[in-house]
Amino acid sequence: MPILYELYGYKIFFWSNENNEPVHVHVAKGKQSANATKIWLPADSNPVLVHNKSRIPQKDLTRLLKAIAQNRDSIIARWYDYFGK
Repeated sequence: MPILYELYGYKIFFWSNENNEPVHVHVAKGKQSANATKIWLPADSNPVLVHNKSRIPQKDLTRLLKAIAQNRDSIIARWYDYFGK
């Protein structure tokens, strides 16, 4: 699974078998997992927290959501490049 960024000790990555879902990233500290915190990147709004199964503390989650929003266009471009859409 490609790691897009490492921020504040967290890995932001794609999970390879989820290209039938909307554009999104997973976030985890340590080992990557399909059950990591999931954040969708809708085309017309800010990132949306789908779930926080990684139990990221709110302070860190707020900073991560802001960073993901700032890098949204790059992440979306990399999604389409990776999944071939």
